[in-house]
Amino acid sequence: LRPQSNGKVSVNLPNIGIKQVWDVGMLQRLDTSFLEQGDVSVPTLEQLEKLKKMGDLPRDRAGNEGMALLAFLYLYLAICRKQRTLPSLDMVVWSELPPGAGLGSSAAYSVCLAAALLTACEEVSNPLKDGVSVSRWPEEDLKSINKWAFEGERVIHGNPSGVDNAVSTWGGALRFQQGTMSSLKSLPSLQILLTNTKVPRSTKALVAAVRSRLTKFPEIVAPLLTSIDAISLECERVLGEMVAAPVPEQYLVLEELIDMNQHHLNALGVGHNSLDQLCQ
Repeated sequence: LRPQSNGKVSVNLPNIGIKQVWDVGMLQRLDTSFLEQGDVSVPTLEQLEKLKKMGDLPRDRAGNEGMALLAFLYLYLAICRKQRTLPSLDMVVWSELPPGAGLGSSAAYSVCLAAALLTACEEVSNPLKDGVSVSRWPEEDLKSINKWAFEGERVIHGNPSGVDNAVSTWGGALRFQQGTMSSLKSLPSLQILLTNTKVPRSTKALVAAVRSRLTKFPEIVAPLLTSIDAISLECERVLGEMVAAPVPEQYLVLEELIDMNQHHLNALGVGHNSLDQLCQ
């Protein structure tokens, strides 16, 4: 993020071929009263549609591209509205994470936007002041960044769990249970191979599909979700044991747990053939 004095706000996302420029004066004149709902507002579909029209977002931008622009505009207006005048700035986001590949690229994007805008508006401290090359925000600032990043995720995904933005904010691994997150302090050092099947998926659509199947077959799907919970807890237990002295048998147990989990995901309707081929 670079402050500017040209009266413009621009966002440039070279990886997905997007650049959008707004006039600060035009944005200043928008009726953003719907954002005045406490420190963090929950965007409704009607508000987002209104923001699309007010922000003059290009109609030919759909899917990930359109949502990326909308998330930026929403966070910019919501975070910077407390300033006497909206700041003129230039935002460039470059990423190696492919969108729609299940790697949390939208969460990483939302966290970066929130952190940069909150820092620029002095809502959180700037950890890189005084010539420090590497630093970290204090816990309270991280909570604020995560809270706003979650709103960016809501713009993009509708009803996300909050897991992805929390992992992007704090790093490491988290336990998520009934809406509550806690950090896993001791984990073994593992080598993880990430592969891209090139089969794009929509998190919003997948979550909706599971919810639909749960409503349709509650007595079948609820036990599957309970079983996935048990798999997660067993996985956490095994990882905890591996911290001291990992043995080959524990890797085999992890492999078995992951395989069972994959079969459950298929039963829930959110697997696909490319993943099965990878597992095999």
